[in-house]
Amino acid sequence: MIARLLRAGLLIAAFALAGCTGGTFEDVAGGAKAEKPLPEKILTAMKAKGMTRTSPVMARIFKEEGKLEIWKQKTNGRYDLIASYDICKWSGELGPKYIEGDRQAPEGFYTVRPAQMNPKSSYHLAFNIGFPNAYDRANGRTGANLMVHGACSSSGCYSMTDAQIEQIYAFGRDAFRGGQTEFQIQAFPFRMTAANMARYRNDPNFEFWKMLKEGYDQFEITKVPPKVDVCEKRYVFNRVPEAGASFNATAACPPSTQPETVASAYQSYQSTYEAAFAAAVAKTTPPPKPSIVGLKEASIVSEWTKKRAKGERVPVDPPAMEPDGTVTVSSRMGRIDSPEGKRQAAIDAAEAEKKKAEEQKKALALAEQQQKEAAELAKSNPPEAVVSTGTVSAPTEAAADAPAGGALGLFGTARKKIGNIFGS
Repeated sequence: MIARLLRAGLLIAAFALAGCTGGTFEDVAGGAKAEKPLPEKILTAMKAKGMTRTSPVMARIFKEEGKLEIWKQKTNGRYDLIASYDICKWSGELGPKYIEGDRQAPEGFYTVRPAQMNPKSSYHLAFNIGFPNAYDRANGRTGANLMVHGACSSSGCYSMTDAQIEQIYAFGRDAFRGGQTEFQIQAFPFRMTAANMARYRNDPNFEFWKMLKEGYDQFEITKVPPKVDVCEKRYVFNRVPEAGASFNATAACPPSTQPETVASAYQSYQSTYEAAFAAAVAKTTPPPKPSIVGLKEASIVSEWTKKRAKGERVPVDPPAMEPDGTVTVSSRMGRIDSPEGKRQAAIDAAEAEKKKAEEQKKALALAEQQQKEAAELAKSNPPEAVVSTGTVSAPTEAAADAPAGGALGLFGTARKKIGNIFGS
């Protein structure tokens, strides 16, 4: 059974390598960091597992667990795990990448060829994972330059430490020099066990993840990277189209077959999985992690990214959408520290100064107008005379208490004289 399964897996691998393009192994060279050899400890482990330094490789990524794994082909044709690294940073949430600027690290099945290796990356070393692939394009997904790179900084990529990316890069470099024309990178939201699938059964991305799980399972069964195609805007794995037929990402899936041993093993695997899934649903499990709420949240984050890239003041963290549709926005505001950010800060400062000057000018004009109106009002309403012909008006209490001087002072003096005459 295992021999037949292996032969089927090797046949599938041959299909995956047929007709590949994308440069030669010379493209991966470039400086000491890109030529750094793998540590002796890893080379010793490879030899013990029946691997050669230049045998083919494959990578797997698990977001929730924060792991990047390197699998390498053994002399018997099957792959085995040779190295596992803690991902330094990945951006976004669980779930696929939808559009440019949503800051999501992709999920799916991707292909890396020599031309995608960048030994002169500003992020130490890097390779482009190949987003968007045929599935992404068929479903209107957009974005570019999605990488695995060093420098431990991510805005939609999978970022490693510089020491880690040197080893990961070396695995790909050596495999290309050994004759591998491309290697597969599988990116998952989490390890697709029955327990984890049960945890996320109510997630809006669950149907997408179920589709990815078929490819995950095919690898778990065969330990050979699955042949990946796209039709009807969905992934299909290890399918061989009938003579004269081919896969088209947006067209109906053509009649196809699957090696009988692979199909049989998959059915058996699924029976075990379904029982474990049912048992996991009934158990208390850790709560699921946040995931992207589809294109709507991706669009909100993308708009935030555009404003941030322009140097505008925005919330320091990207907005997040809750499952019920409410949007959470950080109250802390900030501006990207970049030439664009500094330029926009200068523009904002100049506009603020201009606005302040205009407000001061308006305030001064208003004060002058009020003064003018007060003067005109005083001119049209002169104060009443305090002394009339032949008669002395009785002063008010306030006037009696007023200080001497002027007309009121004279009036006070007259009042005192009259009081003296009448003895009061």
